[in-house]
Amino acid sequence: MADEKLKNGCVGIAQINLIAGNLEYNAKKIVKYIKEAQDKELDLVVFPEFALSGYGLDDAVKKFPIIAEENKKWLEEIAKITTKTTALVGFIDTENYSSVAVLSGGKIQKIIRKSVLSDNITVVNGVKYFINAGDNYKNAEISEKPDVFINCSACPSIIQEEKSKNDILSNIAKKYSVPVIYVNQVGATDNYSFDGASRVFDKNGQLSVCAKSFEEDFMVVNPQKDSVCSVSEFQSYNAENKSFSLDYEDDMERTYKTVIQGVKDYFGKTGFKKAVLGLSGGLDSTVCAVILAEALGSENVFGVSMPSKITSDQSKSDAQILAQNLGIGFAVAPIKDMVETTNNSLQSLFNGVEQFWDNRYSQSFTMDNIQARSRAMLLWGVSNEFGSCLPIATSDKSEAYMGYATINGDMSGGFAPIADITKTKLFALARWLNKNGKIKNAIPQSVIEKRPGAELAIDPKTGKPLCAEDALMPYEFLDEIIWRIENKKESYNDMLESQFLYEKEHDVSKEQKIQWLDKFYRRMSTALYKKSILPPFVIVDSPSYDYKQPITSSRINYKGTPQEIIAEKLKV
Repeated sequence: MADEKLKNGCVGIAQINLIAGNLEYNAKKIVKYIKEAQDKELDLVVFPEFALSGYGLDDAVKKFPIIAEENKKWLEEIAKITTKTTALVGFIDTENYSSVAVLSGGKIQKIIRKSVLSDNITVVNGVKYFINAGDNYKNAEISEKPDVFINCSACPSIIQEEKSKNDILSNIAKKYSVPVIYVNQVGATDNYSFDGASRVFDKNGQLSVCAKSFEEDFMVVNPQKDSVCSVSEFQSYNAENKSFSLDYEDDMERTYKTVIQGVKDYFGKTGFKKAVLGLSGGLDSTVCAVILAEALGSENVFGVSMPSKITSDQSKSDAQILAQNLGIGFAVAPIKDMVETTNNSLQSLFNGVEQFWDNRYSQSFTMDNIQARSRAMLLWGVSNEFGSCLPIATSDKSEAYMGYATINGDMSGGFAPIADITKTKLFALARWLNKNGKIKNAIPQSVIEKRPGAELAIDPKTGKPLCAEDALMPYEFLDEIIWRIENKKESYNDMLESQFLYEKEHDVSKEQKIQWLDKFYRRMSTALYKKSILPPFVIVDSPSYDYKQPITSSRINYKGTPQEIIAEKLKV
């Protein structure tokens, strides 16, 4: 960019990766970019929402107000270096939590609070900037037309929100005929993975410039002069599907980058360096292993095959081949002796309990759970024995909804990379990784082709290990229920009366559909306690991470209308 352009109404966009609560780390990064902006003689440099504090300190601020007070002290020191360039820095304010500080002339000149939606004009070198924090750009009220609209944001990568965010920002630009600057965080904080992709729209609502996705970036823009960029310079993840689809190709790159960044930052910011996981030869653990190897490096990942007496030879072979392809550590630790010893001890205990209670199950999942928990014990043993090592939970989103996982078993771990990815999308990701991942063709084709199953029990009908879909329902049908709940907020009755994608290709009776829907809602509501103890995971697809429902409401009625229910009661 030419020197003369740098001195003519240009703005620096500092898209940075932050550590929540580490004011010193974040402040040093802010100072670095303020100095860079001043060296370039920029009028203004803009940082994301929560740039000083980091994201997600809600409860910590309420319980420890001193955190917000410390924010103010650090801001006062940072402000002292703003002798040539004005800086907009997101921080935690004691009065309103999310705010933006205007720093210039060595002082804090103004505080713009998130709850205030109007009169947020700040003038810098004759240019009027309307400054807005967080998602309040959706409700901004502009009484005095500015020259430029600026939004300091902290927006996680969630597929459903990308299209609406672009549309809203573009509409603001067109409505007020002003350029719009959107500055976003990058990096990950626990469940949240921020994609960055800070951008500028011209006064006609056209995209002008965009920063890198999932990378730190410092971008110099002239919002009133920059021309529209080409599609090749900006990957817009617009997946506004109005109906469920198994074609996930357009969202594979974003999904991959979201999860990789989530893993890298969770490990990096917590001090863990190594990961250990069970390799069953199944899809979930396979995809987790690939993601971990690519995020942490193969030398920092160890896979353990823990076969039981019913584990197939194919599964054992697939696990070993995967480890070889990835170059990760690998060991075989059979659980037969551990399972038998535990079972013998439990049977003695059960006999004593049965003398007190007479309601013993005729068929139970005790042996299934013993296997899963034996494997978890081995992984935690490795974690406890070797430094900076974290065991990985490999549950996927479909299983989490249905409670098809074992507490203190396969749900056990310090992090769950794929817990927000449904099974059908996970199959698509596995195929995508083989073609596009850093380690090409690492996943054996047999893993992608086999029907998923935990190999914990034998199906009495076939004499083979029970497949998950036989215990649940076809994953294509199951994942569409999840999609309809999260994207269309459909009820039980809505789904019953509309056609699923699976029904277009398979003959499904009304009775079968009712059975599957009943099973989903029953298992979803009774599995809430399991979901509540799932380890931290990367949010990929859905805003349902903030879903709250009392565990004691597990018998909530999802189907039927009030008229039908009351009419039925009156017959009695």
